Amino acid sequence: MSMSDAELAAHLAQDAGRILLEVRDSGHYHGKDLGRAGDTEANAVLVAAVRALRPEDGLLSEEEKDNPARLGKQRVWIVDPVDGTREYGEGRTDWAVHVALAVDGVPSVGAVALPGLDLVLRSDSPAPVPPPPERLRMVVSRTRPAREALAVAEALDAELVPMGSAGAKAMAVVRGEADIYLHSGGQYEWDSCAPVAVAIAHGLHCSRIDGSPLVYNRADTFMPDLLICRQEHAGRVLQEIAALG
Repeated sequence: MSMSDAELAAHLAQDAGRILLEVRDSGHYHGKDLGRAGDTEANAVLVAAVRALRPEDGLLSEEEKDNPARLGKQRVWIVDPVDGTREYGEGRTDWAVHVALAVDGVPSVGAVALPGLDLVLRSDSPAPVPPPPERLRMVVSRTRPAREALAVAEALDAELVPMGSAGAKAMAVVRGEADIYLHSGGQYEWDSCAPVAVAIAHGLHCSRIDGSPLVYNRADTFMPDLLICRQEHAGRVLQEIAALG
C-alpha cells in the first residue's frame, strides 16, 4: 500500500533520525567528523527514498548538488538531513531532521524529527498548542542571537530561551515551550520549509519579518528572515520589527 506524502515525510524524518543516532552511538566519529558522517549517511537515505518513491518530483537537499530542474516542478521535496550539525556533534538534543514537500512554492507537507527527544512532529497530525504562560518566551540562537530578536524581546518583555537548530526552535513554539521564533540572520530553504509546514498545520503564524509570505523552490535558496509565533502575537511582533526600521 503506497504512503501519502505526509506519511512518507514522517517515515523519512524518523528513519534518518534513527540512522543519525546510530552513527553517533557507534563511537567511530567525533566532533566535526561526526557531523559530516551523519549528514552524509542521513542524506543518502533521504535522497534515495525520494527519488525511488516520488521520481517525478523535484528535490532540494542541503547536502546534495542543486539540480535546477526542480524549478520547473510543481512538487519539490526540500530536506535537511541534520539541522543543527553542531548540536548533533555535541551530543545535545536540540537538533532536527527536516522533510518537506513544497507545492507551487507553498510549504504544504512537513515532518520534523527531534531524534534526541524521540519525537516526530507532522503536518498531518496537529495537536493543540498548549496555552502560554503570563510572560512571553522567545527562542533565540544559543550562539548568535539576532539583534532584531533581542530588541523585540526587550520591547515585549519576553524571556529569552537559547536553543540550537532552527527546527528545534520552531518546534519549541509548536510544542508550547516558547511563543515566538524570530530569525533575521539569514537561512536557507531547507532550514525552514518543514518546520513552517508543521507550524502552519498547528495554526501558528508563519511569515517573513515584514509580514510577507514565505515562498519556496526559488532559484536563490537563501531566505533572509522568518517569524513563527502564536497568531495572537503576530501583529504586535510585526509592529515592533517595523518600528526598528
